[in-house]
Amino acid sequence: MMPSYTSRTTRSNTRRLRKRSNVKQTDSNRNSSESASSRSSDEEQGESSYSTRYYLRKRQTDYGSSNDENQSKRRRKLSSKSSSCKGSPIGAQYLQEELPDEVLIKIFSYLYEYDLCRAACVCKRFKTIADDPGLWKKIYQDVFEYDYPLMNPEARVFQFIQPDENEYENQWKESFKQLHKGIHVRQGYDDAYNSNYRQDRRLKGRDIRCYDSIERAYSFVDSEDMDNAIIFIHSGMYLTEYLFVDTNVIMIGAAPGNVIDNVIIERGTESTITFVEGAKEAYLGYVTLKFTPDLTMAMTHHKHYALEVTENCSPTIDHCRIKSTSVVGSAVCVSGVGADPIIKHCKIKDCENVGLFVTDYAQGQYEDNEISGNALAGIWVKNHSNPIMRRNHIHHGRDVGIFTFDNGLGYFEENDIHNNRIAGFEVKAGANPTVVRCEIHHGQTGGVYVHENGRGQFIENKIHSNNFAGVWITSNSDPTIRKNEIFNGHQGGVYIFGEGRGLIEHNNIYGNALAGIQIRTNSNPIVRHNKIHHGQHGGIYVHEKGQGLIEENEVYSNTLAGVWITTGSTPVLRKNRIHSGKQVGVYFYDNGHGVLEDNDIFNHLYSGVQIRTGSNPLIRRNKIWGGQNGGILVYNSGLGMIERNEIFDNAMAGVWIKTDSNPLLRGNKIHDGRDGGVCIFSGGKGILEENDIFRNAQAGVLISTSSHPMLRRNRIFDGNAAGVEITNNATATLEGNKIFNNKFGGLCLASGVHPKQKDNIITGNHNMVQKAVSTGQCLYKISSYTSFPMHDFYRCQTCNTTERNAICVNCIKNCHAGHVVEFIRHDRFFCDCGAGTLNNCCQLQGEPTQDTDTLYDSAAPMETHTLRVN
Repeated sequence: MMPSYTSRTTRSNTRRLRKRSNVKQTDSNRNSSESASSRSSDEEQGESSYSTRYYLRKRQTDYGSSNDENQSKRRRKLSSKSSSCKGSPIGAQYLQEELPDEVLIKIFSYLYEYDLCRAACVCKRFKTIADDPGLWKKIYQDVFEYDYPLMNPEARVFQFIQPDENEYENQWKESFKQLHKGIHVRQGYDDAYNSNYRQDRRLKGRDIRCYDSIERAYSFVDSEDMDNAIIFIHSGMYLTEYLFVDTNVIMIGAAPGNVIDNVIIERGTESTITFVEGAKEAYLGYVTLKFTPDLTMAMTHHKHYALEVTENCSPTIDHCRIKSTSVVGSAVCVSGVGADPIIKHCKIKDCENVGLFVTDYAQGQYEDNEISGNALAGIWVKNHSNPIMRRNHIHHGRDVGIFTFDNGLGYFEENDIHNNRIAGFEVKAGANPTVVRCEIHHGQTGGVYVHENGRGQFIENKIHSNNFAGVWITSNSDPTIRKNEIFNGHQGGVYIFGEGRGLIEHNNIYGNALAGIQIRTNSNPIVRHNKIHHGQHGGIYVHEKGQGLIEENEVYSNTLAGVWITTGSTPVLRKNRIHSGKQVGVYFYDNGHGVLEDNDIFNHLYSGVQIRTGSNPLIRRNKIWGGQNGGILVYNSGLGMIERNEIFDNAMAGVWIKTDSNPLLRGNKIHDGRDGGVCIFSGGKGILEENDIFRNAQAGVLISTSSHPMLRRNRIFDGNAAGVEITNNATATLEGNKIFNNKFGGLCLASGVHPKQKDNIITGNHNMVQKAVSTGQCLYKISSYTSFPMHDFYRCQTCNTTERNAICVNCIKNCHAGHVVEFIRHDRFFCDCGAGTLNNCCQLQGEPTQDTDTLYDSAAPMETHTLRVN
């Protein structure tokens, strides 16, 4: 056989010369051609069955003229009629009517297909028996070897059907009819060739052409200009075949059992099979293609493949197994403008390189393939290639599942990508794929990795159970992550770092071991309309100067904080619903900044918002409510501007300020709290101005333990305790406040407290404490053990009360008359005598109430001790 390049050139030149030449044929050749055309036309006329067409052709050969044929037809009709008439030959009558079916079937089983069709024309009984599926199955399997009928319902579609599929009356005969014109390649069948027709390579007794190599069969098809000719490649190992396909030929494996296990085409020096321009409608199916170079040879194989599809051709590759043992290149390469194959139902497995490589503007459709166990990526898409890949199974690769890079494109739909050693889907260097309704899961690292200016659209995918983050976005990449389910990751859901960007919207992110979305190191994504919930960690974590617009998300039921913002980060959180968390709603710490506006933050186990350690956010127009702790907690030198928020119905104070924190509260409505409105203690500072603080269960503003805030132009009213209480060596500056209609008084000051006051209006408060004292009641009657009215309190030395016990003045006069008592100070307390916690019974109160020691201040809020996770 000639060298590959020479063979390729010679074949191409021969085809060009043959197509250009138009030499005049002799009259005899022309007449012969016309006669052949006439016979072919007769065979194809009408709606006659395959058997009838065969019969007509044979009768033409036998009788040689149309008149003889007509006479033969009349003779057959007369014979058919006479067979049933009285006096007909006994042998014919016995053969046609009385011979048992089993005997006829046995006789017919020795006939080839053409003879069987002729026999079917004798009479109805013969036709019925000749159409027996068992007879045709034997003939079919003798010719094609298949275990099941192979149908060709449309161009470039071949599919096996099961015997119980009753679309056809006789499936074996129908399949034979569709495929009978094929050319066969069958090794070791030289003895089956008729010696008289050896040059034509026809099988004895059949109109079937057969060769012992694929290349010779293809050369015949090429030399005869046969379009859409079918070549059946029978069982065997086909080594060193040179297959350079530039016509619309159909090559299909033919073998019993699993066809691709028995038909193997293998090559070790150049590409096993190459499709080039001219193979627009070529087909290759049901074979194994192998490229197995000798690795000890000096020749490089980076441009050699098991299957190669080049420019301007669009073959169909169907139900093939494709493998390459070369450590460079790929098993399948599709390259060049106009390369547009259909590759479907193939297995590209256990290659020592890339499975499928689509590059250099190539396209194509790749459907229902299994691509697994390859040493490098399952699929590479590069350099403006734009394939369509649907329903492929890409798994257990030793590298990435699908890798798009260097401006690669592509549409990927309903693929199952799992158990790959690196990311399931990687996008790099300007690549911009569209990935729709794929399942990307159980990756040994991440699910989707977009980096180095990668883009892409990831829509309606399921991304789950990966060892690292479900989606990684980094290094100026800007993908769209939309309507995906990202869940049950062994780390986070979406991880954006290293100046990553991206649009993250309408996703359902849940059940991940770390944060649902993590933003860090100057990344600036848009995160909106997502559901981020039931995480084993936090919801959204923004740190190390992370940014981002985070809006209209629902963040709920996470184990740690709903949103963390820390270490110089400045995101904007807008119109989110952050609720039902097991810790804090939004947590600013270690110089976390940003804007928190127009959010609903509610029903958290800890505070709705916490600000600490130098953090300085802008918090405005939020609704913060229903917390099992406080509304906003600012502590450990926290800052922040808190303005125009509505803070209500929290179990503890609406706003807590403590430990050297110094926020600005402006224009807020803090109301209907189950504890106080604003509580400032342990050295807290801050400016409270123009707030409405009303209808809280405890003091509207409580200032305690060395704190020194400024209150100006606030309205503090309708409280169930005092308006403003200052105690425990605290002080304050009060300017222009209106304090009215509070139950226990307007401004209540403990002993030794001297605030700065200017232009305050304190009026219309109820002073229930003075009324209770003046009427001789125990103060516990108006406070129970949940409120702490400010008044003189005493100890009883006779009853051995401690520093944590307090007794009101009326109980001292009545219940402890004659005892040794001492005045402690004017401060906020409830009466332990009335609560029934002392040894003696209160004479001014009814049944005792469970209680422990009196607390001078409201209970401190629960602080979050969340672990930082890098």
